[in-house]
Amino acid sequence: MPGLRNSMSLSSLSSMDRPDLSLASLTHIPPSRRSSTASLQPQRPGPEDGRRMRGVELSNDELARPDVKPPVINSKKKKRRKHNITANLSGTRYDIVRQMVEKVGFSVAKDDDPLSYLIWSDCFVSTDRVSELKPFQRLNHFPGMGEISRKDCLARNMGKMQKSFPEEYNFIPRTWILPADYGLLQNHAKDMRAKKKTKTFIVKPANGAQGHGISLFRNAEKIPPSEHFIVQEYIDKPLLLDGYKFDLRVYVLITSCDPLRIFLFNDGLVRLATEKYLPPQESNVNHLFMHLTNYSVNKHNEFYKRNTGNDTGSKRSIRYFNEYLRNSDIDVALLWRNIADMITKTLIVAEPHVLHAYRMCRPGVPSYSDSVCFEVLGFDVMIDRKLRPWLIEINRSPSFGTDEKLDFDIKSALIEDTFRLLNVKASDKRRNIAAQKAEAQKRLLRTHKKVEQGEQTEMDKKRQSLEKRKDELRDLLTKIRKASSGEDFENRNCGRFRRIFPCDDRARHAKYCTMLASSFSLFLSGRGATMKKEIEVNYNNKLREDDVLDMLAECEAEEKDGKMFIGPQGRGMREPRPLQSMPESIANFPEEDEEDEGSDEDTPPTTPALNGRVRSARLATRLNSGTQRPPSYRSASDTSRPPSEATTLRGPARPQSQVSLVNGTRPRSLSRGGGGAGGGGAGTNTSNNRNVSQIRSSVDDSFLSSLVKEREEELTKKTLTSLNEMRIKFPGKTDSEAELLLDKMNENWKFHKPRIASYWLVKLDSIKRRKVVDIVRSNVKAVLQRIWHSSDVDNLRLCRIFSRVFNRLLWSHGQGLWNCFSPATGKLYAKPRGNSWETIFSRSTELVSEMEMNCCRRIVQLCRDCLLIVYQFATEAKSGSAPHAPPAPGEDNSLVLQAQNGYLGGRDVKGPNQWNPHTFSQRYSKLYSGRVTETGS
Repeated sequence: MPGLRNSMSLSSLSSMDRPDLSLASLTHIPPSRRSSTASLQPQRPGPEDGRRMRGVELSNDELARPDVKPPVINSKKKKRRKHNITANLSGTRYDIVRQMVEKVGFSVAKDDDPLSYLIWSDCFVSTDRVSELKPFQRLNHFPGMGEISRKDCLARNMGKMQKSFPEEYNFIPRTWILPADYGLLQNHAKDMRAKKKTKTFIVKPANGAQGHGISLFRNAEKIPPSEHFIVQEYIDKPLLLDGYKFDLRVYVLITSCDPLRIFLFNDGLVRLATEKYLPPQESNVNHLFMHLTNYSVNKHNEFYKRNTGNDTGSKRSIRYFNEYLRNSDIDVALLWRNIADMITKTLIVAEPHVLHAYRMCRPGVPSYSDSVCFEVLGFDVMIDRKLRPWLIEINRSPSFGTDEKLDFDIKSALIEDTFRLLNVKASDKRRNIAAQKAEAQKRLLRTHKKVEQGEQTEMDKKRQSLEKRKDELRDLLTKIRKASSGEDFENRNCGRFRRIFPCDDRARHAKYCTMLASSFSLFLSGRGATMKKEIEVNYNNKLREDDVLDMLAECEAEEKDGKMFIGPQGRGMREPRPLQSMPESIANFPEEDEEDEGSDEDTPPTTPALNGRVRSARLATRLNSGTQRPPSYRSASDTSRPPSEATTLRGPARPQSQVSLVNGTRPRSLSRGGGGAGGGGAGTNTSNNRNVSQIRSSVDDSFLSSLVKEREEELTKKTLTSLNEMRIKFPGKTDSEAELLLDKMNENWKFHKPRIASYWLVKLDSIKRRKVVDIVRSNVKAVLQRIWHSSDVDNLRLCRIFSRVFNRLLWSHGQGLWNCFSPATGKLYAKPRGNSWETIFSRSTELVSEMEMNCCRRIVQLCRDCLLIVYQFATEAKSGSAPHAPPAPGEDNSLVLQAQNGYLGGRDVKGPNQWNPHTFSQRYSKLYSGRVTETGS
């Protein structure tokens, strides 16, 4: 036993069961040991001892004084250092954030600590930083939120949703994006003049803020067709407050995008202009202090008034505004229902972009896990005379300046309640690290035995179907429990927030879900059906926890009763009944590896150390390889058995089949008696079970880790070989012709460079650029699934590295891939200089091997080739012939890239703007690789 000394024997333990054993007999000390124990008795400290206590020297006179006491030795243990929640505030300039961090009990990190629990930044955060976040961290920005924070992107996305829901998305003024919509703007102005109506237009920079660059025009013909500007119809009949025009700064918190959770703060700012409002005329369109409500503009006016009370000043609170409306007999509840409805519909438009960008940064993370991002948005809302709210713009980094006391009161409460609603705990870091280790070990030790489709028996199909069903139910159960606990926490800690999505009104919530499904179908084409099912699970799930538990119990009962095992005669194959002398039969290895690996660690080993290490090495080899032999291989011992018996041994149908894999002999049934040369069946099976426990407990962790690392290196090498054998297939051309095409483009790179840059960076939007890269991404995932024998390749480390590379190539609207074409040199395949995709690994703490970097370099090369072939295919589809590049010396240009058998002549001859790369990727451009011999995989 681990808690006893080596000298203690069973006889000494049995002597403690005698009835005459008492406390006196236990405390009795024989005379022979009294002298040795006397030295252990505590003694009163003398004068000499008192001088040495804690390193303090005291004289005899000082010890004799009654007021001088000898120092006391502190026998208490040192308290364990408390791990505080740290916040990285190096990216913010607002002191109010630091004050609220300290108020909720967090500690501010001294430096730019990338491992802080909370990271607050005032500016845009790159997707690479979101990808590097640990599960216990929180960052105050979502990737992809620029789709609604930029004025041009907001107008473009709202215009698309207005076509599907014209009655629902009518809360934004009519907008034109210059210079693309300049002709439409002039036609609209002509129609207004024909109807003898005069409209005022307001011109804003597409990515401007704080009122910079805004101007008003009464005549649309005077508006210059400048780039990066938007034009909106001016709201010339706003609701006035004391004769001044005003708008509302409404604060919205998003705690998660997967699933979407939206909270509305119950207070905000009412920002007034500093000149009395008059309808816009030619004489006053330049009076910005009258028409603009931005605080950054009006604070420079001499008539700006600071807030000294509830009803004074150029900046007031929304609570005062609500009381003002109540005194005017206006339905305040109806107004704020309309404002909350407008905010929810706006964020439904942003959800497909944000969710896609977030999942690209966090591949393999389940939807019910805690979000590492949150965001506080500032909605600028204007109200007209009919009490109709209008969305003006959205600020993803609203100002937290506290120039006045009113600012401090509102914004401090906003930040404090935000921190409390995030539910950041000090134990998150330790718990998440332990969960990551357990998941990594579970994934590495999982056996992925690939069975050919023709070799699958009815039993294998039933077992796979049942296991898949159980996994789905477990995930659903975890999601339901997570949602229930999260909602309970939100209700107790929402403070001055209230949740507006998901909402409690069932009819309104069903309408939002319909809009959300349409939004995914509109902005993420091809994923509408998948996201519709996910929306039903996340937002319209009618199953309760008890219902899912009942379904799980039915699946387990079906598995236990043997209904899933269909034998040759159609009867269920029952497991042997365990003997009465055995506690329970041993479970099979894969389930023990996934559920509990430490169940047999308490069993003391009885085999020699060398023998145990050899067996552990064999066990580790089987666990990492995922199979014992190729599916088509059959040993001599297997050929002597009936076919049904050999099939049973291939799958984990019965526990004793796993024992036979370890010991090399087939055990006897537990329900049968002994007989034969092998001895008794019960004794043999008991010894086999004990040997299995001894083998499992003697596996050395370091030795197992080395085997896992060797296996990963071998599979990575095979992956690199497959990637090197991949080629991009040009529709209607052979491989040699495609390679010749790439060589020609390399020779004439100076001619093709501006055209390819215009096509990739300007003509293709973000969705089409992503589809071009997805041609390579989907085929790379297929290669990983084939080589690594894993159905869930997103959890592989190599796949996560590849995902970071793909995200980097799409960085900055496709600039990441264009940087790989080496703009500093005249050659296409020269080594790129300047900003490159390799910098994401140089700034990361994760180590990447040279072989993994070679895989990434090959993927970048494939993406470059794919872009060139897609560009050439679109050019030929548009013109019907090869591009007018200068011919090589001594070569006829008409024979370089001819259409074969009229193939390209029958293609759509529309321009590249109407061309869909997704159709191209589905029908023609398939990556293919040569057959790689997978020996030992």
